[in-house]
Amino acid sequence: MCNALFAVMAVLALAGCRDESVAQYGAQGVTWQLVEIDKTPYEADATLRFDEKGKISGSAPCNSYSGKQTAPYPWFSVKDVAVTRRACPDLQAETLFFAALTDMTLSEVAGSTLILSTEAGREMVFKASNDP
Repeated sequence: MCNALFAVMAVLALAGCRDESVAQYGAQGVTWQLVEIDKTPYEADATLRFDEKGKISGSAPCNSYSGKQTAPYPWFSVKDVAVTRRACPDLQAETLFFAALTDMTLSEVAGSTLILSTEAGREMVFKASNDP
């Protein structure tokens, strides 16, 4: 009985180590370049990366950022976003980027495309970049 209980606990502990977020479904280790928000081309420069389990990072038009994303795929939920504090002429585009990013609730990786969306129809489209 004790051996069976130990075995079950070991399996559960190992299962907790696996990342079930969008990172494990094709997004990890890629720099994703934002190309579109809500079917409108995004002219500024913004990126998103999934490098460590449960963590995101990237650059917005003015600042770099990091945060947490641990929702299981296909869900998406950004929390605890930390942003540097530089001002620049693209601050309006940056505000649009962060407002959209924190609104997203679903994710889909299709080859070199990452789509973040909401059930209400909002959408952010990213393309894989060759930049590290």
